[in-house]
Amino acid sequence: MPDRLPRQPATALFIRSALFCLAAHWGTAALAEQAPAEAPASEGEGAATPAGSGAQTETARDRSPWLATPLISSNPKFGTSIGALGGYLTHFDKTSPVSMFGVKGDYSDTNSYTLSAFANTFFDEDRQRLIAFALWGHIENDYEDFLGSGIRFETTDEIHLFFTRYLYRVTGNWFVGAQGIATNYTSSSSEPGGDDVLDYLGLSGFQSNGLGLVVTYDSRDNTRSASRGAQLVINNFAYREGLGGDDSFDVYDVEYDVFLPLLKGQVSALQVNGRWTSRAPNSAYSSVAIPGYTRGEYLAEYMTHVYWDQRIAFTERWGMSVSGALACLYGEDVFGDEQDCFERSSLYPALAAGAIFTLKPEAKLVARAEVAVGKGGNLGFILRFGQPF
Repeated sequence: MPDRLPRQPATALFIRSALFCLAAHWGTAALAEQAPAEAPASEGEGAATPAGSGAQTETARDRSPWLATPLISSNPKFGTSIGALGGYLTHFDKTSPVSMFGVKGDYSDTNSYTLSAFANTFFDEDRQRLIAFALWGHIENDYEDFLGSGIRFETTDEIHLFFTRYLYRVTGNWFVGAQGIATNYTSSSSEPGGDDVLDYLGLSGFQSNGLGLVVTYDSRDNTRSASRGAQLVINNFAYREGLGGDDSFDVYDVEYDVFLPLLKGQVSALQVNGRWTSRAPNSAYSSVAIPGYTRGEYLAEYMTHVYWDQRIAFTERWGMSVSGALACLYGEDVFGDEQDCFERSSLYPALAAGAIFTLKPEAKLVARAEVAVGKGGNLGFILRFGQPF
């Protein structure tokens, strides 16, 4: 087989990237940690200030339970997409943080679209947490020069996914729980022999259902935009044919986030994340999941990354971010070659910078617009809801 063939359609791992987005985009960014509606907001979290003090006062819009924000992204792999996210915030009791229900949709200039719905709930005085996420998508990939290969390659991907996670507080900041996922993903190509290429590489899609366990430690002062504390998440998925899937394999994931307040208005956030597969099909391999790269473009059995994010607040509403990350793919790749982190080709650096706007100060709901660059011509712009972690 020619060695210049594209490694992977850009969305061949969109299913897993949606799960990453849930954990890092909504699972942490959309789980609110604010004072109950009946209690006054604490200082620095949207509390009203005296007129003429120079600080911005809380408005009726800030207190509204409704949220809407545009979403924009652009990169060489997906093209330019525009969409919107709408959400509703509510409390189930006076002790639990606010819960959020929402929908998100986007459409790109490649005639691709995705639609998702999600719920992040806290109840029973924050002894129980439940996350649910559903995704439907149609993705058209059209590569004029895929990874500098000089070959044009097109794929059409259809995606359906449902994910849920339940957590119960057992003691202190420790939670245990269970999770489940059901996916149906297909990829085809109109290129001559394109479907044969996808079949050969094991990237034509799959149907897979899995169950797993979750252990979490969470001492963050705010699950949406923390300024201090830490979070540890250890979880797995056991995908089994007996659950209605095409293959039986295992996926393990460990994430550790720490947040350190520095000078006034500055927070240093550090994430260390690892994902490991066992007996997984190529389409379920691990992928680079840091800014500047399209998830699913580079694949191997195992992935580990370190991600630093500096958040600087100038006013109650406005701030900026500067971040850097380094990911490594190792183990076997989709061609059967072994990789390790001592090889430069297995390392994926990234740099990003942008602006942060606080949509609702009392709930620390933010939107981020940033430009990210990686190696190999990977460059992108994204306007998104929430902190990356």
